[in-house]
Amino acid sequence: MAGTVGLRAIAAGALALALGACSAGGFAIGDRVLTFPWDAPQENVPMAQAVLPAAPGETFGQGPVRVALLLPLSDPALGGMATALANGARLAMSFIEANPNIAENITISLSDSGASVGSASQAATAALQDGASLILGPVRSDQVMAVGFVARSAGVPVIGFANTSSAAAPGVYLLSVLPETATKRSLAYALGKGSRGFAGAFPATEAGAAQERAFRQAVAAIGLSPAAVYTYGSAAEVQGIVQQAMPMLKTGYIDTLFVPDPMVAPAFGAALQQTGAAGLLVVGSADWDSDGRLAQAPGLTGAIYPAIDPRGLLAISAEYQTRFGSPPPQLTTLAYTAVILANVKTLSLSNPRYEAAALTAVSGFNGRDGVFRFLANGQGEYALAIKQVGNGGAAVVEGAKL
Repeated sequence: MAGTVGLRAIAAGALALALGACSAGGFAIGDRVLTFPWDAPQENVPMAQAVLPAAPGETFGQGPVRVALLLPLSDPALGGMATALANGARLAMSFIEANPNIAENITISLSDSGASVGSASQAATAALQDGASLILGPVRSDQVMAVGFVARSAGVPVIGFANTSSAAAPGVYLLSVLPETATKRSLAYALGKGSRGFAGAFPATEAGAAQERAFRQAVAAIGLSPAAVYTYGSAAEVQGIVQQAMPMLKTGYIDTLFVPDPMVAPAFGAALQQTGAAGLLVVGSADWDSDGRLAQAPGLTGAIYPAIDPRGLLAISAEYQTRFGSPPPQLTTLAYTAVILANVKTLSLSNPRYEAAALTAVSGFNGRDGVFRFLANGQGEYALAIKQVGNGGAAVVEGAKL
């Protein structure tokens, strides 16, 4: 990816997925209600206990529908993240098993997608041979595309965790925070606060190009054109960009600067502070939420950025810490959400299973982190909160919404 409660004692704090606007009941946790609309009396649910063939790797759950979870467990760069995602999936399955109101419809088969496109394709082929009706993962965009290519020929959908929209396709859905969603959310918030002159600064990388496209789309969506767009090769060029922008900063032609890359955001903050430019709003990306340096960076006080609603992670943090011995990273909730989604009976027990019309319902789902939905082109939209930097930390200033 570019750059991620004692179970029985607090079962209500775990994830619930809701299809559409249906509501058959729910649990109240603070100010959030997690609905369980698919929980009809279990005696009314046809549950033929098919015997699934043995699968390589770890399996958990005992439901009749096989779901493959492909994660880069052996990838030196992503192995830690993959382990956290796997742990999130284990927590979700434990919740299903412990909750008497939820049928256990799936068995998860965890396999290593490795560190290459070829190893991911091989893992997908093996999963299909083992009878998988749905594939969750992997993480890297190129692996998601490779797995999607293999799965599409078998008519099996994929829900990947990549955060670049190029990996999406019909039948290959992305359960992640995409640049398009995050940028649209933050710029719309800025517009509501009076911003009109949007400029952006992007690294000269593939990820930077994706962020620039998302920025241009988001500005166009609110009926404006970018005031300026800057590209840089390193943080050493930041001072020059700020100097170049000074005439437009002084006149207010630029009143909002989008800086998605957290690595150079402190340099922009320092350079802007030196200019004394007043009234400028700095807007970051969702990647800011994982960089603790930004809250301490001079010149970034008052900056905003989009982020996943933190309450979802908080609800499972104590259980994760107890069971796995470390705090969970934010991406843990993506795998948690994916497993509960896969277990929904209207998806897993439908004929055909996991049909596109149900997965792409406009009303979406209510997951561990809040509302999300899949589009027909495979891209996902995630409800995001807005955080503001200040007082050595970042606080939510507007709750999560699409």
